[in-house]
Amino acid sequence: MSQINVKDLSFSYDGSYDMIFEHVSFRLDTDWKLGFIGRNGCGKTTFLKLLAGEYSYSGTIDHSVHFDYFPFRPAGLQRPVADIVKEICPAAEEWQVIRELNILEMPPDILRRAFAVLSNGERTKVLLAALFLKENEFLLLDEPTNHLDLYTRDAVAEYLRRKRGFILVSHDRRLLDVCTDHVLSVNRTNIEILSGNFSSWLVNKERQDAYEQEQNRRLKKEIGRLSDTARQKAGWAETVERSKRGTHADRGYIGHKAAKMMKRAKTAEKRAAKAAEEKAGLLKNIEQADEIRIKPLSFHGQRILEMKDVCIRYNGREICRPVDFAMEPGERIALIGKNGSGKSSILRLICGEDIEYSGAFSLSSGLAISYVPQDLSFLNGKLGAYAEENGVDKTLFLTLLRKLGIKREQFEKDISEFSDGQKKKTALAKSLAEQAHLYVWDEPLNYIDILSRMQIQRVICEYRPAMLFVEHDHVFVDETATKKIEISGVV
Repeated sequence: MSQINVKDLSFSYDGSYDMIFEHVSFRLDTDWKLGFIGRNGCGKTTFLKLLAGEYSYSGTIDHSVHFDYFPFRPAGLQRPVADIVKEICPAAEEWQVIRELNILEMPPDILRRAFAVLSNGERTKVLLAALFLKENEFLLLDEPTNHLDLYTRDAVAEYLRRKRGFILVSHDRRLLDVCTDHVLSVNRTNIEILSGNFSSWLVNKERQDAYEQEQNRRLKKEIGRLSDTARQKAGWAETVERSKRGTHADRGYIGHKAAKMMKRAKTAEKRAAKAAEEKAGLLKNIEQADEIRIKPLSFHGQRILEMKDVCIRYNGREICRPVDFAMEPGERIALIGKNGSGKSSILRLICGEDIEYSGAFSLSSGLAISYVPQDLSFLNGKLGAYAEENGVDKTLFLTLLRKLGIKREQFEKDISEFSDGQKKKTALAKSLAEQAHLYVWDEPLNYIDILSRMQIQRVICEYRPAMLFVEHDHVFVDETATKKIEISGVV
């Protein structure tokens, strides 16, 4: 067991005035299975890269371990998997490699395949197995389950649950619950570390937020009462003081009485000021996960779409087994299945792309569809122009982005400079700003932080738009889908 001591750490990117970290200090234990969470853009990936030595910084990071960063792209992708594994962990015996692959539900013969032909999930599993076989390494895992299907995520979660000592950046609530025992949270004004998994962190966070909000209400009420009291007593003091004029009564007594009233007024003012100061220290760490509103169009027909024996084809070859389902207004259907089974192709077919298929497919006429694609690398230009090109209200679009945690400073940047999470939020805000009969979303939560996932989940459950989506976040699927359709690939 060793420790990672971070002291007075400050960092900003060259040419930027925004501080990512400013004089932060904390201590980590290398035996912890640490979940690292926070809003998009708060510096999670940056911190991992600071640990890995990729950037210069001020302050100190003291440790006695060697860091390995995931994901990475090994050289020579056409080489056999066994060669790449041997290069990463030369001391590992073949039986050890096979044992790790078995835990990850991978057959031993995968070692003889070329790394280039593996799916994203298979590559992730192979690289994780190789990294964990290295001795005296502390792994920095940066969203290892992005783009992985539900089944592969479960296998990776179970694998990490058996391991000890890593930092895991992830927005997958189920994954964090299964395999972490501590949480490092980057909040609005501080960094905190708590023992437990994500669910226990969330319970603690909600309790703290509720306490601060109750304290805020109490102090706000007290400030009002004390301010009223101070004004009232000050008014009385002035009235008594004026009564000295033109009277034969004991002016000394009256003056003394006025002074006492004024003193009480000053005391009430001081107490109000103290309460206000105390109140100002509250709510600074409460994330503003503001309510999002949408206006989906009502559909008056009985059936939105129907598929009968639809098989997606690629170069004349079927890549999925026949798909049969119908969709009615108000339904939220999740397409689930392994990567490569044709889920995204089905969504693209529905959205009007030229996808090769067999079988029968019908879509109601006049249907307005809002589509969020999986790949957003094409996004560029300014936000205002993007809103105008897509025919959405600019003010509403920017308001939705702010509610999803995008800072105003980002509004002046080109979208091509955004992080993957910020690009995904841009596409989601555009979709939420559109009025549509049907929302078609392809892996909408990739790179999206947990708080934003919870916001999006709430708005879907509240407004219940007709939706067809592919998503690999267990919690999101379970909470939002009214129906799940299994898409099976052709082996």
